[in-house]
Amino acid sequence: METEKLGIASDHAGFGYKEMLKELLSAEGYKIRDFGLHKCEPVYDYKFVEELCCDLIAGGIDRGICICGTGIAVSIAANKIKGIRAAVCNDIYTAGKSREHNNSNIICIGARVIGEDVAKEIIKKWLTTGFAGGRHEIRNNFITSLEEKYMI
Repeated sequence: METEKLGIASDHAGFGYKEMLKELLSAEGYKIRDFGLHKCEPVYDYKFVEELCCDLIAGGIDRGICICGTGIAVSIAANKIKGIRAAVCNDIYTAGKSREHNNSNIICIGARVIGEDVAKEIIKKWLTTGFAGGRHEIRNNFITSLEEKYMI
């Protein structure tokens, strides 16, 4: 089995978590591509999220992790891009369900919402949970149809 390629990105609030998760996931054998920030300084755009999403859609990475203070801003930015299923998951249960039911391809977490140990467990759950398909596929197809209908 080929090693999964993960993209990771954060704003200044999530920078420390990004660095911690990069180290953890690299040690577990994942290939990590860091989309930034590369130093902890305030930002006023989410280009790093856009770049991660575009690389995901192009097939350069398999899935992505985005981190900000709450997980909300990075998820909103990511979900503006067709084909992205970004889910804010600040607990283990929603991380698993975002994969199992919604086939999320990006997880967004809040560094100001959860502790580091919980963040590690959330990411592990998300990475090890597969998509159940079945009735969930029908609902996900409907969501995709909304992208086709409303996104230009």
